[in-house]
Amino acid sequence: MAGRTQPQPGTAFAGLPAGDRSMLAAMGPRWSLDINANRQQVVDIYTPLLAAADKGDIRVASGISYGGHERHKLDIYQPASAAGLPVVVFVHGGAFLRGNMNSNAEIYGNVPRYFASHGLLAVNLEYRLAPEAAYPGGAQDIAAALAWIRQHIAAYGGNPQHVILAGHSAGGAHAATYALDPVMRTGSAAKEAGSAAISGLILISARLRADVLPGNPNAAGVRAYWGDDSARYEQVSPTTYAADLAVPAMVVVAEFENPYLDTYGAEFFYRITQAARHRHRFLQVLQHNHTSIVAHLGTEDLSLGPALIDFIASTRPNA
Repeated sequence: MAGRTQPQPGTAFAGLPAGDRSMLAAMGPRWSLDINANRQQVVDIYTPLLAAADKGDIRVASGISYGGHERHKLDIYQPASAAGLPVVVFVHGGAFLRGNMNSNAEIYGNVPRYFASHGLLAVNLEYRLAPEAAYPGGAQDIAAALAWIRQHIAAYGGNPQHVILAGHSAGGAHAATYALDPVMRTGSAAKEAGSAAISGLILISARLRADVLPGNPNAAGVRAYWGDDSARYEQVSPTTYAADLAVPAMVVVAEFENPYLDTYGAEFFYRITQAARHRHRFLQVLQHNHTSIVAHLGTEDLSLGPALIDFIASTRPNA
């Protein structure tokens, strides 16, 4: 079964000054012409807006270790009086080669803060980068973090039996690999991985196929993470195993994406719906780009946030 979530009309870029709204609107159609410069411009636009936003009564437990590597860290965002809350784990992007769970003082912390402001316990997750941690290193780090969460999250007010895994861009690739790839269901990782260990999966602008096509601006990251042998790319791509997904999923793409990611998202959604195990959801976030699709969470812009909260509510037992 499948569902398509529609954004609330007229909310894109709400709360931004008129000049910034015009800048983002003009940026969209030319997003792929200079992704790095456009990404930085989006961050520069949203950072002061998020800094000025009301943070509410949310406590943050920062820099908690879930493993032995220096990047095996997570931050926990707790609403007031947290007890038995659904847990949302967010995995940031960065083209496999870069990125931090706290890119700056506001981004990507705005994502778990948004979830916590809606009564959820949220985790911001750091992981190792390529080439140090090549495939399936990112997914293995998620497995280690989720193992820690299952053991410890109740002490922070979370329900270890109701965990939603969400990933953006490369983080979405790692999340989907964790949930689906057969390599995560063999050997020492098997008991900690697989979609049966989570209650739902959210993939936002995720790289769901390995490719080094001429238009892929992150081809270097694909090679660093998945290797140089393109003959193996089908084998390591999450989309290959999409029909095996055992939990409900929400697949989200921006109107203005990094090349191919919207196509891969649509393909992944098509494949998971063929299994007809769950009511999955697909959403294209109009007017937004690959970076603003997460940077706007926590602002007055309602293009994506309410749909995420509604999906998470649908994963509750007996929902």
